[in-house]
Amino acid sequence: MKLTGKRALITGGTKGIGAAIALDLARGGADIAINGRQADGSVDALVAEIEALDRRCSFISGSLASQDGVEQCVDQAARTLGGLDILVHSAGGPAPGRIEDVSVQQWHEAFDVHVHAAFLLCRKALPWLRKKGEGSIILISSAAGLRGCPGAIAYGTVKGAILQFTRMLARDLADDNIRVNCVNPGIIRTRFHQAMTPEQQKHNLANRIPLHREGTVDDVAQVVRMLITNDFVTGESVTVDGGMTMQIVR
Repeated sequence: MKLTGKRALITGGTKGIGAAIALDLARGGADIAINGRQADGSVDALVAEIEALDRRCSFISGSLASQDGVEQCVDQAARTLGGLDILVHSAGGPAPGRIEDVSVQQWHEAFDVHVHAAFLLCRKALPWLRKKGEGSIILISSAAGLRGCPGAIAYGTVKGAILQFTRMLARDLADDNIRVNCVNPGIIRTRFHQAMTPEQQKHNLANRIPLHREGTVDDVAQVVRMLITNDFVTGESVTVDGGMTMQIVR
C-alpha cells in the first residue's frame, strides 16, 4: 500500500506512540484523523505539524470505552476524511495490580478500552476499508501480552487477547485484501512509564533489555509504517522491545 492520499484513523493518536504514528504516516503522504479523550496544547501542536506537511488532520474527541463512542469516532473520521483506508488502534492505558488487587470493574474497563474497542472499531470501519479493494488495520499489543509479567494481570491478559484477535481477523479479511497486523512495544519512554523510578530504569537497562536502552516512539512508528506499506504481511505481530522478551535469562 502506498501512503499518498490514504486516509488513516489513529485512536490514542494525540500523544506518545499514537502521535508518533500519526506524524509518520502524514510524512508518508496520508491524511489523518486522531482520536483522544480531550484536546490540549499538544493536540493543537500535532495537528499544526501535520497540516504543515500539506496533509489534512482532524481531531476527534471522545472515549472508546462504549459502543456509541467507538461508532461516533469512526463515523466522524470517515465523514471528515471522505473515507478510511487505514485503522490504527493505539488507545489504551495501564491496568496494574495482582488478581487480588484488581476490582471487577477495573477488569471490565481494561477489556472495554483494549479488546472490546478493537472489535467495535474494526467492525464499524470495515465497510469503509472494503471500498477501495485494499486496507490495513494495525493493533497495538505489548511485550506484556507475550510473557508473564508480575503485577499487571488485567493489562497482560487484554494485550494477549489482541494478539489472537489479530490472527483471527486477518484470516477473516484476507479475501477482502485487508491486512491485519500487530505491534508489541516493550519499554518505550512515554507517559505510560512516567511512574518508573530511577532504580527501576537502571535495573531495566542493566538486566532486562539486551540492547541496554529504552525504545522511542519513533522505533514503534517505523514498524507500523512497514506493516501498512508491505502488501504481503498479514496476521503477524512484530515485537519492538530491544530483545527483552526473546531472552531466557541474564
